[in-house]
Amino acid sequence: QVQLVESGGGLVQAGGSLRLSCAASGGTFTTYIMAWFRQAPGKQREFVGGVRVTGRTYYEDSVKGRFTISRDNAKNTVSLEMNSRKPEETAVYYCAAVRTVVRVPLVPNEYDYWGQGTQATVSS
Repeated sequence: QVQLVESGGGLVQAGGSLRLSCAASGGTFTTYIMAWFRQAPGKQREFVGGVRVTGRTYYEDSVKGRFTISRDNAKNTVSLEMNSRKPEETAVYYCAAVRTVVRVPLVPNEYDYWGQGTQATVSS
């Protein structure tokens, strides 16, 4: 059983930056693809980006060039650096993990483990 704990949420102004972290425990970190999702009030949970064990990253189109996902396999952590933040990106951000598969899944129900989420708010 893998446990995921997010941290780093908070409030920033539009155009600002925020870094989220996710600490994993209880499993072999290097056998999991890690991803970040977000869910705004009244909306479905959506894929933000993911990272393979090798470090190769994948991003949702609207965040490309502004968000960066990285993982530290020695520390069992994955981070999400968010720059040039927009008010419409206000949401609860979730860390997720899935046993390594051929591709990085883009839908929530393909992930095995989830963190509790952390609120990241962008003011206009």
